[in-house]
Amino acid sequence: MRKISLLPSLLLVLNLSATLVFSAESINQLTEEDKAGGWKLLFDGKTTQGWHSFKAKTVRTNAWVVEDGWLHCLGKEGGGDIISDAEFDNFDLQWEWKQVAGGNSGLKYFVSEKRESPLGHEYQMIDDERNGDAKLAKGKRVTGSFYDVLKPDRIDVTKPAGEINRSRVIVRGNHVEHWLNGVKVVSCERGTKDFRDRMAATKFKVYDKYGELPEGHIMLTDHDGDKVSFRKIRIRRLN
Repeated sequence: MRKISLLPSLLLVLNLSATLVFSAESINQLTEEDKAGGWKLLFDGKTTQGWHSFKAKTVRTNAWVVEDGWLHCLGKEGGGDIISDAEFDNFDLQWEWKQVAGGNSGLKYFVSEKRESPLGHEYQMIDDERNGDAKLAKGKRVTGSFYDVLKPDRIDVTKPAGEINRSRVIVRGNHVEHWLNGVKVVSCERGTKDFRDRMAATKFKVYDKYGELPEGHIMLTDHDGDKVSFRKIRIRRLN
């Protein structure tokens, strides 16, 4: 009987596994050029270091896990939103994300723990086709929108649920931009009459100085049991 060696197959599996691990880790790393440009990681691809649950000291590990270079929100009851340990005022923030069919989530900025609830500017991330909330507010709740305040200039650049989208928020003083897959979709000036009129037409009008805080935390949203995943979260402070 001829002996069959399993060694080549085993080595192939090990090599493939090592390649996948290396690929997942490299996605969440900075190049020397990135570092020279002032970029910092908000997610290292391995841990939840640098984040904590809103009004808590750590991240609730039953609701947020790291796997294969992704930070997964499991959508479990009582999970809660998580925010960056650091606060930011002027910044360029970039990240990649994907969600399940029918999902709804968001990234908020200018979040303050001095408030009772995690309010902030929200960059909406939603399944525009399947989630009914995207059909409300005259386009101001679709992906890339400034939630309930400004609709995106374009909606044809959004990738469907299950695929990876690339998002970006730029804040310079009162100037705010939302980008989606390389396209600027929202631009506004905080503090102007138009901006305040838009705020006054939302449910947030009851909150003092909503939308005009000078700085705050970055927040990843755990929305009503919807699963969403994040990676390649990086930021640089702007003068």
